[in-house]
Amino acid sequence: MIPRANTTSGSIPVRIFIIVLIIAFTAGNTAPAQRAETLSQIKKVYVDSMGDGKGAAEMRSRISNRLRASHKFELTSTASEADAIIKGTGRIWAAGYMSVSIHPTRADRHPIFDGFLSAEVTGKTGSTLWSYLVTPSKFSVKRITTDLADQLVQRLLDAAEQQSQETQVPSANASGAPVSVHGAGGTFPWPIYQKWIESFQQGLPNTHIAYDPVGSESAIRLLTEGGIDFAGSDMPLSDQAMAQSKTRFLHVPSVLGGVVPIYNLQSADRLLNFTPEALAGIYLGTIKNWNDPLIRTSNPGVALPDSEIVVIHRSDGSGTTFVWTDYLSKVSAPWKEHVGAPGTTMSWPVGRGAEGNEGMAALVHQTPNSIGYVELIYAIQHELRFGAVRNSAGNFVKANLPSLTAAAAGVEAANSDFRVSITNASGKYAYPIATFTWLLLPADGDPSPKRSAAVAFLRWALTSGQKECSGLGYAPLPAAVASQELQVLSALK
Repeated sequence: MIPRANTTSGSIPVRIFIIVLIIAFTAGNTAPAQRAETLSQIKKVYVDSMGDGKGAAEMRSRISNRLRASHKFELTSTASEADAIIKGTGRIWAAGYMSVSIHPTRADRHPIFDGFLSAEVTGKTGSTLWSYLVTPSKFSVKRITTDLADQLVQRLLDAAEQQSQETQVPSANASGAPVSVHGAGGTFPWPIYQKWIESFQQGLPNTHIAYDPVGSESAIRLLTEGGIDFAGSDMPLSDQAMAQSKTRFLHVPSVLGGVVPIYNLQSADRLLNFTPEALAGIYLGTIKNWNDPLIRTSNPGVALPDSEIVVIHRSDGSGTTFVWTDYLSKVSAPWKEHVGAPGTTMSWPVGRGAEGNEGMAALVHQTPNSIGYVELIYAIQHELRFGAVRNSAGNFVKANLPSLTAAAAGVEAANSDFRVSITNASGKYAYPIATFTWLLLPADGDPSPKRSAAVAFLRWALTSGQKECSGLGYAPLPAAVASQELQVLSALK
């Protein structure tokens, strides 16, 4: 469930957004009558609020009607009667305007809507049984509120049909001495890590876990120096860095995410398509205007202005930048020749810098005719348009949970080494700028309450925590990858 973010300033409002988001996920979901521990156990369900945004009440009504018509669950009129509660956040907004008139007036214009619907199902003690986030279908003829609600209900019904009993990992330090675990890392996974920490610590009053979103590059340095207990990184360490490090690090993929091209282009009356050549050319500075032929060809009929493209990139050491440039270096020979290998910091040929995913999203929001790149959730929370990208199969694909999952299909770790790049993955429906994000932990170390708590948190994240990530726009790990990781973690002291 994603409340609307404040986009008028920098990181402090976004930190407040995360706190509000966590409260929204957890508040009101602990009614004593909730008994279900898996989706398959749910008999009675209560559909709670979908927020107070435009279209939210309409989406809630549609969800209730669709669930009632499915005969899968009995809908209750109060939360106290239900085995589980569905609660979420839905928002729609005008992303632009279009007109069929040759000389349109304001009265001739019709709004083009964009939006999202995020929801989770909570059961016994308020634990998350399932979550998901949907964005508008590409070719739907339904009203946007109907489209979003129908997608969500279908995903829930499919999950209820398929879910089997899952192994729950017991928590550590339920009654032991106080222990604090300190992590730091990228802004890319910060929303889900904050959510996980809140959930994991429930019922563990003596365990405190903190995560500071300082960026992947800074976090890896802190972990190497022994300043933190684990690091979050969107960039796996290279073979060279691994060989030079005095500490051997274990890479634990936590979730799947996507980096999306965001843009602020008021004249565009529909979703833009970007080819690899266009994205590379824009960031190389060889494509300077929005009506360049390489952009027009992929967007027939779109009103592209003869305006200069304002290019925005990250100014800090960023794992998101590593993912973006990893993709560009794979798909563009000119990029690889003139800019070089992927990295967290780059010598950018053109553009203005912004710090953090939230800073990038805010700057694009404030700057007409601009383009940037952020993780999917930041595009959604700032109500920014993000384009579809042509994948290796030749299809223009927009980032969403199914297309992120498709990018990781068939991934297998080699000898328990999970440093796998999935940018430009094969597959008809794969989103091409998808990535794992990793939690890094020293592979060797003496047994201690702190280390045991850190490992327990990672094991919980790979099991129970995976149910919580979809509601925030992250895709769960492939089951085979999560299983391999649990085997590796079980061997740690």
